[in-house]
Amino acid sequence: MAKIGPCGLLHHTAPMAPNLKLHIPPRTAPLKTKNSAVSFRCATADPTSTASSSVLQLQPDQEGFGFDDFKHYMASKAAAVNEALDRALPLRHPERLHESMRYSLLAGGKRVRPVLAIAACELVGGDEAAAAPVACAVELVHAMSLVHDDLPCMDDDALRRGRPANHVAFGVSTALLAGDALLALAFEHVARGCTGGGSVPAERALRAVAELGNAVGAEGLAAGQVVDLASEGAAVGLATLEYIHVHKTARLLEAAAVCGAIVGGGTDEEVESIRRYARCIGLLFQVVDDVLDVTRASEQLGKTAGKDLAADKATYPKLMGIDGARAYAAELVASAEAELDWFDANRAAPLRHLARFIAYRQN
Repeated sequence: MAKIGPCGLLHHTAPMAPNLKLHIPPRTAPLKTKNSAVSFRCATADPTSTASSSVLQLQPDQEGFGFDDFKHYMASKAAAVNEALDRALPLRHPERLHESMRYSLLAGGKRVRPVLAIAACELVGGDEAAAAPVACAVELVHAMSLVHDDLPCMDDDALRRGRPANHVAFGVSTALLAGDALLALAFEHVARGCTGGGSVPAERALRAVAELGNAVGAEGLAAGQVVDLASEGAAVGLATLEYIHVHKTARLLEAAAVCGAIVGGGTDEEVESIRRYARCIGLLFQVVDDVLDVTRASEQLGKTAGKDLAADKATYPKLMGIDGARAYAAELVASAEAELDWFDANRAAPLRHLARFIAYRQN
């Protein structure tokens, strides 16, 4: 029987049961009446189809903040983040290093992590200006992780976001140093941005720095990457798979949301509820990635499709089947949304839609 912990570790003791049950740890305050109206159906799995072939298909709801509003929200926040990132990393000497950094940082993408930081800050009553430094920082860390992840000694991928990976365009040595520099700049940006203007108290800035550092290091992204590399070609169960992705993927999304809530002045209880929400959508992001990897073509994904299968790596579809992975994704969406039920509905709407956006994205 499989038992799933708090938006996290799925403990596997026998073949996967068809009905998954996600358990959320008890909270100290009662939830308000739930207002989620999301329902799901499975999508087709034709990698050559140009029609919608997302992991989950969302049925329209009747909320005042609709999906068109969410698309505008995402676009406006992502545009602001792109401008801030461009300002944060001007082209200067040595040009080759900065070109490499900018090549990956400004390559586009959905900007889910910085938008998550901003939305979490706004959820607890903060404003976008307070969240901007941590929003940029998490994207700097994310860019570093992609540069390093693609290196020959890691996942060895030559394609990223539809164009040559950084080490292919600039060479392995420059790509490695560009990743290092992006990581350093992330922490510098939080420290300077949060404290320079006085909009965020120093204590909150320090907590955000500690949260982000933990997410990247030996208890976060690095841990997940090491276990991932060690697991290639090995018989890996669901518990190990979830350990990898809680640390390698979910932890940075979690840190983005938590840092946003911290600088926005959230209470300890609010921060932990947002942490649980983000842990769920972090795992959801990976489950969806794994399904898309075997149901979409490289041209549609902007990266090499089927690479995990070719490397004999454990994935959710491999261990649970595509239908089982989709069922788990639906559980994660429901659990994520449940964590938002005790917040103001209007402020929570972007995060509610973000969970759904991740669930039925197509690349």
